[in-house]
Amino acid sequence: MIDTVTGRVRAAQDAFARISLAPLMVRAGIFVSVLAGFALAFPAEVLTGRPLLFMAVAALLPAVGPRRVWPTFTALVTVGGWLLATDGYGRPVALWRLLALAALLYLAHTLCALAALLPYDGVVDPELITRWLLRAAAVLLGTAVLGVLLLQVAGLGGDSGHQWATVLGLLVAVGTAGLLGWLLRRR
Repeated sequence: MIDTVTGRVRAAQDAFARISLAPLMVRAGIFVSVLAGFALAFPAEVLTGRPLLFMAVAALLPAVGPRRVWPTFTALVTVGGWLLATDGYGRPVALWRLLALAALLYLAHTLCALAALLPYDGVVDPELITRWLLRAAAVLLGTAVLGVLLLQVAGLGGDSGHQWATVLGLLVAVGTAGLLGWLLRRR
């Protein structure tokens, strides 16, 4: 029993000593983006004392275990904080805050996907991470532009415009899911 525990402690120490800089930076990016998402989503009244400590620990979880349930958990906590701020504390919905929160959620998601592929001791070309982040930035920019355009279209038609934009968004989401399913079956 003691030999098993000692062996695991030594293995953890060896793994910690071999950590390379690039995977560590990706995991730091996960922590920062999740914590920034929490700060943006939750009302200021909640971001003091113990809740801030709990949010910091929760932001650390997907950085340590990106292959587990923690990225989904923190995304749901962020959305819950947004709902708490808008419904519970009466914070008005601002477009800049909504776009920034969506960008932080996507950034945390894509960094978790990258971190799940990188071993802790992997030697990674910085160009790989740069290309990954540039691709994520292109997705974020395209999504923001399309979102603002759809909001403008929805604002023109009154209530029917909102319904039209909602139905169009639903059709795009279903079409994208169908296209991805078809592409996966082709392999």
